[in-house]
Amino acid sequence: MMPIWLKETAEGITLSIYCQPGAKQTRVVGVHDGCLKISIQAPALENKANQALIGWLSKQLRIQQKQIQLISGQNSRFKRVEVWGGMGIEQIIKALTP
Repeated sequence: MMPIWLKETAEGITLSIYCQPGAKQTRVVGVHDGCLKISIQAPALENKANQALIGWLSKQLRIQQKQIQLISGQNSRFKRVEVWGGMGIEQIIKALTP
């Protein structure tokens, strides 16, 4: 069964993410309001949390940062991120499930 925060599109795979900036460490916390909740160590200043999120997702999914794009929520805790480049849904679930 596909998680509610994951959606396959023609372009790739879209993740709905709820970010909590300023945390002690960057990690998946669980699910919040239909989104994957990720605590981000970086502060929500000058796009630092968004950059940290993309970098962290890149490491977790073992893909390059250019294969991840923030498509909405630049100034919000609710974000939509698109991932492309051959990642399978099962790989994403395995990499992002706590």
